[in-house]
Amino acid sequence: MHQTSTTRRLIPERLRVTRLLRNETTGGFLLLAATVIALLWANSPWGASYFELRDIQVGPESLHLNLSLGTWAADGLLAVFFFLAGLELKRELLQGELSDPRKALVPVAAAVGGVVVPAVLYVLVNAGNPEGLAGWAIPTATDIAFALAVLGVVGSHLPAALRTFLLTLAVVDDLIAIVIIALFYGGALQIGYLLAALLPLAAFAALGRVADGRWARWWTLLPLALLTWVLVHSSGVHATVAGVLLAFTVPLGRSAAEAPANGLADRLEHGLRPFSAGFAVPLFAFFAAGVALGGFDGVRSAATDSVAVGIVVALVVGKFVGVLGTSFALTRLPGVALDKSVRWLDMVGVALLTGVGFTVSLLVADLSFGGGHGGEGSAHGEHAKVAILAASVVAAVLGAVVLRLRNRHHRRLKERRRPQAR
Repeated sequence: MHQTSTTRRLIPERLRVTRLLRNETTGGFLLLAATVIALLWANSPWGASYFELRDIQVGPESLHLNLSLGTWAADGLLAVFFFLAGLELKRELLQGELSDPRKALVPVAAAVGGVVVPAVLYVLVNAGNPEGLAGWAIPTATDIAFALAVLGVVGSHLPAALRTFLLTLAVVDDLIAIVIIALFYGGALQIGYLLAALLPLAAFAALGRVADGRWARWWTLLPLALLTWVLVHSSGVHATVAGVLLAFTVPLGRSAAEAPANGLADRLEHGLRPFSAGFAVPLFAFFAAGVALGGFDGVRSAATDSVAVGIVVALVVGKFVGVLGTSFALTRLPGVALDKSVRWLDMVGVALLTGVGFTVSLLVADLSFGGGHGGEGSAHGEHAKVAILAASVVAAVLGAVVLRLRNRHHRRLKERRRPQAR
């Protein structure tokens, strides 16, 4: 009896925890907490133990999977994050804003501008540093979790269309980042492994489509997903791409009305979201963000490195100019406009917020400057991480300040429109 009553109490508690972890704001706070813990530990008197933990190698050597914990977090756990990003992208393409070309045009173009302008600025800053040019893609990505978390905290009265714009932009941004990683940051391509990965991928897709995925269970899907991941990892293509490929095979209806109630995509997203937000992404951030700053001299060294300077300029200035400038230029064309509820001052806040480049930026920094998520990387890699953290904080604060002011403005507008009580 006592055991049964205890179990009954634990189930609602577990449901509350998982519901909380599906909230974007919670995910953003956990990401921030993991980053702060990593930085404090790495720069404490016990900092050596942090790097020893990150570099512990586990996994079967025969399968070329004897990887450090940092690499497992970046290549393995982050594949779950990219799987969910792939599901979100597919849903947007088939059912959301991206399914209507007229609505999608501005945020999609803004996402492209928010990739191109930062990359160009970074290259210009590092024109005299050939080694530093390897990091050109670091400032191209916007962190969905952090950006939406900030918007959720400060934007209770902002137009719903503003969140839709940021979400659409961030999803397209992620797609571009995935393509960049696949094309420029893989190893030597092994075609045999890549072709072999198509077999479990096809089986995963077939299982999801049989009877609308009602026969698909985690214990049938997980082995196929893991095998796909292992083969993609062995092929030389970055392993996180496997998450996106798997997501694209999950069936969706051509419209929200055609999608089966509680379909496979919904079940997978519902089940994996708490794991991704509460464990996978924070653990990646914990292993990726730990940088030994080296005191004042270390910070000064980072501040004088063109790689760090380029990242800060590209994220804080380049993202803002690319997103806002592209949006403004496009809306000068006939028939192209922002949603009627959104004002350009609102867009200033969102454009600043897109400079929060965290999760994918840290991943690309590791890929750009060696270290393999846990090995010995170059000084540029350490400086890049410091710059990503600094730039993301600056962009988040600037965006939050502007959006907070705009939130007050929209709240006053709503209060004026509200009928006066008699």
